[in-house]
Amino acid sequence: MDALDERLVTLLRHDARRSVSDLAVDLGVSRATVRARMERLERSGDIIGYTVVLRADAVDQRIRGIMLIEIEGHAADRVVRALGGFPEVSTIHTTNGRWDLVVELGTASLTEFDAVLRRIRLIGGITGSETSLLLATPRTTRARLT
Repeated sequence: MDALDERLVTLLRHDARRSVSDLAVDLGVSRATVRARMERLERSGDIIGYTVVLRADAVDQRIRGIMLIEIEGHAADRVVRALGGFPEVSTIHTTNGRWDLVVELGTASLTEFDAVLRRIRLIGGITGSETSLLLATPRTTRARLT
């Protein structure tokens, strides 16, 4: 990715619905250049999709948390596949240190959150976990125009 690609991606991260014409004006290049760059970034896999970014309180997941998970031996792939089947799980990260996975999850109520934690802890290969509730998000870098 060169500097123009990086600027294009920054604009798209801020508002992926912007027209090619508007992007071209902001970047100081032709519409054809913007279109070609976007197509190339999509083909190369640098851009894998476009999405909507919602305020945390706009979705029916009033209770959000981070679950740190410890896995035994070589069970990581199996555990990640199992976690991928939970609609409450939004993101799974591998990490180093004491914990093997960091999982972001959310539900509509504390009762549902507790039930999901119980189901996750039953997945074979998980040897330990620690969960923290997310109270507020005063700052995020997602979809930020830099």
